[in-house]
Amino acid sequence: MGNLGATEIILIVLVLVLLFGGKKIPELMRGLGQGVKSFKKAINEDDNNSENDKS
Repeated sequence: MGNLGATEIILIVLVLVLLFGGKKIPELMRGLGQGVKSFKKAINEDDNNSENDKS
């Protein structure tokens, strides 16, 4: 990700707007955020369970 410049990021955003439309993008980002939050929660629960098993 470190190799992406401003031009590449702008191009990606424009393609996303053309593909999904301006109204659909916030819904997609909200869904992505909820997925990441759920994934982090599952990892934390798994870590807690493995710590309890060691005791």
